[in-house]
Amino acid sequence: MQLATIDWLILAATLAVCFAPALFFGRRAGTSTSEFFASGRSVPWWLAGLSMVATTFSSDTPNLVTDIVRRNGVAGNWVWWAFVLTGVSTVFFYARLWRRSGVLTDLEFYEVRYSGTAAGVVRGFRALYLGFFFNCMIMATVNLAACKIAAILFGLERWQTLAMVGVLNVAFAAHSGLWGVLVIDMIQFFIKMTAVIAAAYFALHAPGVGGLDGLITQLSTRRGPGGIDYLAVLPDFTSNWDLAVAVFIMPIAVQWWAVWYPGAEPGGGSYIAQRMLASKSEKDALGAVLFFNVAHYVLRPWPWILVGLASIIVYPELSDISAAFPNLDPRLLGHDIAYPAMLKFLPAGFVGLMVGGLVAANSSTILTHLNWGASYLVHDFYRRFVRKDAAEAHYVLVGRLATILLFVCSSATVYLLDTAKDAFDVILQVGAGTGLLYLVRWFWWRVNAWCEVAAMASSFLVSVGFLAMARAGSPVSTHIALVLTVAVTTICWVVTAFVTPPTDRDVLIAFYRKVRPVGPGWKPIRDIVGVDANAHAARDSIPLGLLGWSAGSAMIWSALFAVGNVLYGRHLQAGVLIVTCLMCTGIVLWVMRQQWPDNA
Repeated sequence: MQLATIDWLILAATLAVCFAPALFFGRRAGTSTSEFFASGRSVPWWLAGLSMVATTFSSDTPNLVTDIVRRNGVAGNWVWWAFVLTGVSTVFFYARLWRRSGVLTDLEFYEVRYSGTAAGVVRGFRALYLGFFFNCMIMATVNLAACKIAAILFGLERWQTLAMVGVLNVAFAAHSGLWGVLVIDMIQFFIKMTAVIAAAYFALHAPGVGGLDGLITQLSTRRGPGGIDYLAVLPDFTSNWDLAVAVFIMPIAVQWWAVWYPGAEPGGGSYIAQRMLASKSEKDALGAVLFFNVAHYVLRPWPWILVGLASIIVYPELSDISAAFPNLDPRLLGHDIAYPAMLKFLPAGFVGLMVGGLVAANSSTILTHLNWGASYLVHDFYRRFVRKDAAEAHYVLVGRLATILLFVCSSATVYLLDTAKDAFDVILQVGAGTGLLYLVRWFWWRVNAWCEVAAMASSFLVSVGFLAMARAGSPVSTHIALVLTVAVTTICWVVTAFVTPPTDRDVLIAFYRKVRPVGPGWKPIRDIVGVDANAHAARDSIPLGLLGWSAGSAMIWSALFAVGNVLYGRHLQAGVLIVTCLMCTGIVLWVMRQQWPDNA
């Protein structure tokens, strides 16, 4: 695709608007995460929330949603819509606990919550496991999408795309720091939302689609693989039970609490925890996570979904995409490439905006993961276990080297992946089984560091076993593999909790005094401390939190499906969902006022 002069001008302006302010503010705030926290700076809820949602809004996200829609229809998105339960539980149960812990990174939590050698082992191991292995996998999925987009739009090879985004992101990450990442996140979110809405509009007016009405009319009578209804927001429980189990029942019943996935971690974690820890107050942390979940699940999905649905009409088969782009590398061909293929219908001017938005989206996510991963490797491993007393400038230099290493290794991993959906499934499988532990460790004193070791080791080994079976030609269905992984992992860590020595009592007492967890799980420690169980009942009430969690989840889902029904022209259903959303919003606001009164 050749860019017109206006596209090049808009592209240059978009990149300047995104990167120049972020670089300026980032340099003023210091280049390392530790410098940011040491400076005493804090982040307001709206900036922290925008940063969270922008980080999850990357170049691979539209591709992933398009892949899901083309394979399993709109209902297939329940594999990630189910994480609403995870996100809202963080709002009402965990955001305040993270803020009270006062740690610099979420891995520092382990040596606040646990004691002995095992606490250091867990912190160091997870610094490498998450900061390096998991981080490289996630960045590889993001850059795989960038490679597919660049191949469609400009005919670039993988290495060419990786080289360009590498130079940009590594150089920026090394000089901007956490504050620069926050600023670029904020700017990128608005630019990218404008671009994807434009992409959806022009996709609906592509040849043969016939606008929104034409799209709905054509797909209402067209059935996909296995007879799926592309437009349905719920799977068919009568004629396609296997698909219903895979995309709805398992995500709702098990996946949301059992799987560790960055951005949707049970109990919070990774860059979500980083943003909460950087917030001004507990109330700001709560507001940031709530805003993130509303924006993530309500504001963003439908423009991507509309493009995915339109691509079914324009490119019914993968062979149609291949025919439209004869120079495309066959190894990049997959349903996820249909999204960039639809961008060919953007007119001059909007192409530059979209490319600029995609570059910014890629950078927003990659920069966050480079910053987050480097902070793990430097602060939680190198500084903690290798060299403890060096000057801050030394750690900044090591952080920059770690940034380069992370990007090089994640770029190599790109060549091992095929499609966005396949990469998503691999990340879910490897992270399966540990989620329950991350929820419970805040509310049960008996969980110790060896439980974390047992959970990670058993989850990883079982997941690798299933992946090896799939490679050997004997795959186990995704939902069965998930259930078995969760069962084995849960048994392993619960047994470990009872057969290994508990965390040192002084550490438990200090943690309780600092974080103030509620519930019966801390009764033995509470009795030792001599604190009244009702001392924090008004703000930390579990029943009140459950009410807020239920209402918040219903609020987000009803808003999400209200938008869909408006687009489908189903106004009665949309009206009912809007009323439901308003009622749930009222309950959420009431709960928040009870938990965080104005004079608190």
